[in-house]
Amino acid sequence: MDEIFGDMERERRDVFHRSLGLSAAASTVSYESGGRGSVNVPLTGGPVEHKRGKRGTRTLSARLAHCLYHELAIEGAESSGNTCNRTSSPPREERERMEAAAMDKTKIRKKGGLRTMPFIFANEVAEKLAVVGFSTNMLIYLTQQMHMPLAKAATTLTNFGGTSAMTPLIGAYLADAVMGRFWTIAGASLVYQVGMALLTVSAALPQFRPAPCNTAVAGGSTCEQALPWQLAVLYVCLFLNSVGAGGYRPCIVAFGADQFDESESAERARTWGFFNWYYFCNGASMLVAVTAVVYVQDNVGWGWGLGVPAACMGVSLAAFVAGYPMYRRLQPVGSPFTRLAQVVVAAVRKRRVDRAGEETGRLYENDEMDAPISMYGKLVHTNQLSFFDRAAIITDGNLLMTEATSGKQPPSPVPNLWRLSTVHRVEELKSVIRMGPIWAAGILVITASSQQGTFSLQQASTMDRRVAPHLSSFQIPAGSMTVFSLLAMLVTLFVYDRALVPLARRYTGLDRGISFLHRMGIGFTISVAASLVAGFVERHRREAAAAGGTTDAGTAPLSAYWLVPQYALHGIAEAFNSVGHLEFMYDQAPESMRSTATALFWLSISLGSYVSTLLITVVHQWSAGPDGSNWLPDNINHGKLDYFYWVVTLLQVMNLVYYLICARRYKFKPVQHHKAGEGDDKSMVELQENV
Repeated sequence: MDEIFGDMERERRDVFHRSLGLSAAASTVSYESGGRGSVNVPLTGGPVEHKRGKRGTRTLSARLAHCLYHELAIEGAESSGNTCNRTSSPPREERERMEAAAMDKTKIRKKGGLRTMPFIFANEVAEKLAVVGFSTNMLIYLTQQMHMPLAKAATTLTNFGGTSAMTPLIGAYLADAVMGRFWTIAGASLVYQVGMALLTVSAALPQFRPAPCNTAVAGGSTCEQALPWQLAVLYVCLFLNSVGAGGYRPCIVAFGADQFDESESAERARTWGFFNWYYFCNGASMLVAVTAVVYVQDNVGWGWGLGVPAACMGVSLAAFVAGYPMYRRLQPVGSPFTRLAQVVVAAVRKRRVDRAGEETGRLYENDEMDAPISMYGKLVHTNQLSFFDRAAIITDGNLLMTEATSGKQPPSPVPNLWRLSTVHRVEELKSVIRMGPIWAAGILVITASSQQGTFSLQQASTMDRRVAPHLSSFQIPAGSMTVFSLLAMLVTLFVYDRALVPLARRYTGLDRGISFLHRMGIGFTISVAASLVAGFVERHRREAAAAGGTTDAGTAPLSAYWLVPQYALHGIAEAFNSVGHLEFMYDQAPESMRSTATALFWLSISLGSYVSTLLITVVHQWSAGPDGSNWLPDNINHGKLDYFYWVVTLLQVMNLVYYLICARRYKFKPVQHHKAGEGDDKSMVELQENV
């Protein structure tokens, strides 16, 4: 925290220096005070001294330093009619202009920053408690309370998950192009709240559910199916939750990172800490949800079990809206997809244009037109994907002249954007294309980790899950084994942020310690190890079941703690890979497409789950024997689950090699970061070529 506040003080001092036309190295400013001596003001802190000649020197209170900004008296009535005028000061008009600019920037900085983080993190924690608490036990709710067949319930949740994975693309479009991130998050949270409240009401009131099963019938129990209108209420609730997730997921991370001003290096450095702590809060709330909330659902009732997540969603919305006056709210700048399409169309139309026109100096640029989509800096020309550079070559008919109004100079020509794009817009498209291979590499990692909720759960259900076998008979629920993965992720994130980043910073010179590409690579490697270990543990478990005579039924004489290493490794891999992936998508996406980039991150998670389903289907069919056996039977003691884990390991090794090649050849987007110059209005250029 000392480092953070130190950076804030240095930034404030730099702005102050520039407003006075001083160099950043200046330590003291001398003033003359209407014949009453001089004032020495140390800009690095310390007392303000007033030298009064023969009368000696006195120390002024800190509040009297206001004379640096305003022409004020030195001290009450004694200085009536006297002013503080800086020696060798610039002309009055110029000084007033610089002071006004400095004050404007100060007002801007009152928005955003660290003080908004409690509202955003409180929103995220409450939202994640709501969502995870809602979804963890939903299969049990559908089968036991709504009396759905297992296959229909699983299909319903799969469709719900698929819809929730696609709606973020719509939400991201609305945030980037139409509504802005704040209003998209607020609106989506409200829709989410309505959906969860309606589901809670349906769970609490028996009219919305079929009657309990009749267990008095001979030969078993009979259960009534849910009526069509009862199912309709359920589906409306799930749909509202999908819409809410679509608006919330892609925007909250980008909105949180928006609170830090990228035009200042110190602010950019804090952005990377935000990603770590965002994911930490995410994991901590999930840990509470899969333990405390699930316990309430299983032991207290579904009315309370769903009411608690609904109340958390209300707290989430209230916490987020409460920070409204302090947020930095970037305005939407139009559809990014339209701009990308315009570049492609313009390049295709000029595919036969002489390539000599692609020289950088002859490519079209229009800083005024690009200003809304390049607030922190514009993208500069790169030589990669040079075909699209044709879109920025000026040819006849590309620029349209408009009529000048009376008494004014003729306006600048307006480009026909379907025939001519600026270099910045061309580079936006290039950035998106360059990100594709790195983005795709993250899919298989999710495929590997998704086995924790399927086969790893089946492994745990056949093992001795007693917490302390010789002291207590209490068993860990098989579904709660993911706690070890969450704990490993949380510990890794904390150690990474507090220990590894400061240590790595000494050697790399990077504010974030290591680049996000290195971080993703480490996560990929650990994920390979997790799948490899899972295969060996499964072989040992199956041999223990055979030795204990529990192959067909019963609990294998092997502690479920043998599964902790694979769960923990997956948690550690997620701390490196997922956060690095999220950083990569936010940092390398065009400035005007960051909500869309975050939506693509969530889409990769969804695709990873779908690839897992496809892989299981393929392995199940490919390994089928003539006697009906296969690697993945219902009873895993008769299968070869270890072989499946090693197939996943092999695919991940291939994916790691692919990623290393892509990362090696990846070219970071080159950005001109504009910074206010010292003593003039020109901008300084910071070219980001590597991270």
